[in-house]
Amino acid sequence: MRRYLVLGFAAGLLVDAVCAAGRSGKPNVVIILADDLGYGDLRCYGHPVIRTPNLDRMAAEGIRFTSFYSAAPVCSPSRVGLLTGRNPNRAGVYDWIVENGNRPARESRHLVHLRRSEVTLPKLFREAGYATFMAGKWHCNTLFNSDAQPRPSDFGFDHWFATQNNAAPSHENPANFVRNGKAVEKLEGFSCNLVAREAVDWLEERAKSKSDQSFFLYLALHEPHEQVASPPALVKRYLPAARNEAEAQYFANVENLDAAVGDVLGALDRLGLSNDTLVIFTSDNGPETLDRAPGTQHSYGRPGPLRGMKGWTTEAGVRVPGIMRWPRRIKAGQVSAEPVSSLDLLPTLVALAGAKVASNLDMDGADLRRVWSGGAVKRSRPLFWVYYHAFNDQVVAMREGSWKILARLDGGSLPKINNVTEATAPGVRQAKLTDVSLYNLAVDIGEATDLAGAETKRLREMSAKLEKLYGEMTRTMYVWPDPKQPD
Repeated sequence: MRRYLVLGFAAGLLVDAVCAAGRSGKPNVVIILADDLGYGDLRCYGHPVIRTPNLDRMAAEGIRFTSFYSAAPVCSPSRVGLLTGRNPNRAGVYDWIVENGNRPARESRHLVHLRRSEVTLPKLFREAGYATFMAGKWHCNTLFNSDAQPRPSDFGFDHWFATQNNAAPSHENPANFVRNGKAVEKLEGFSCNLVAREAVDWLEERAKSKSDQSFFLYLALHEPHEQVASPPALVKRYLPAARNEAEAQYFANVENLDAAVGDVLGALDRLGLSNDTLVIFTSDNGPETLDRAPGTQHSYGRPGPLRGMKGWTTEAGVRVPGIMRWPRRIKAGQVSAEPVSSLDLLPTLVALAGAKVASNLDMDGADLRRVWSGGAVKRSRPLFWVYYHAFNDQVVAMREGSWKILARLDGGSLPKINNVTEATAPGVRQAKLTDVSLYNLAVDIGEATDLAGAETKRLREMSAKLEKLYGEMTRTMYVWPDPKQPD
């Protein structure tokens, strides 16, 4: 059972849809975000078992990045970074966001949400005349679908079909989707297929209405995050190659994700929209660690040659698959080692759409369009991560060119925290960078050889930049009020 979409379409409608985006003069944009997909989980990134023909095809028809980075090593801040083009600490999203009622007082985590004042991609697209659509995992507020905190529609999405966090009770037959503010009854099928179906239906309705309005689609798939559930026929096919049934479930989960991507790509092709549509595929962070927490018994994601896993500031936590296809603009078959980030998507896409961003807004990404023709990204600041609850000790990291520097805070004595409040902000701001390591990723992708002692001049220069970045980030980060009740 490989498809859950019925995708038949009249030939006359196809003709009407051809080059719709071309008539508006602005490209369509589709961002597809996987959840906890590891750098080594796709066939085109070296996985020896999992079949991913649609993403492999997308890479062959576009550009595949070998140094693509997420904005954070965990889900909520990574998504906030992608949507805003800013380091998520600026927005006050430091860790994954709890659900309503889950640990309500500890570190004020119940307050955390993407604030209405943040400038987001869908807002900018809508201001530029685009139709905007979101389906899948939101995970940008604690109070989902409540007047107390902004919904996806408050950030510029015309149509949204989403869950707060994970599909529940699992990917199969989820019962927690909301469509445009109204709860949806229990659905039949698997989450990624349902998300793809929602997108394809929306595209087909636009084609029926002969709309020539450019569109922005954001598809935040739940797969392969736990709770993993996959089509039985796919699981059965993987059993001979897997160590156990749980690993077969994971392999099948990634292939089913790939099938959902194929459904969306197929709809774009069928509707004559592919040439005028930039499709971007990536992951929110690296792969989950097996049995790290209850419910992670299916987490067989692979980091490939990278060090660490999800939640680490080392490469495996933030270096993720990154693929882009746009037949009209991106030459097929490219593989790029240029370091790029999900933070770069907003400045790049805003430029394509002709949207405007206020000049006084602190942006951490850069326009990456030069990379499509073999150039380099021109950055005003290096790629930079601070994750105060990292599973490794060096919670601060920065990449500049092929070099990566990591540091502890106060020798590791600064407590690891999930959120920054008024009580903890002074300690965070005053913390000193210590125990610095330096790696040349061009020859040491696995961060195996610390060159801090051998590259003293480079270490001094990069340490100074890291300290400056850390100081600037902690000055501008959003700080939440302290809990009104004891932890």
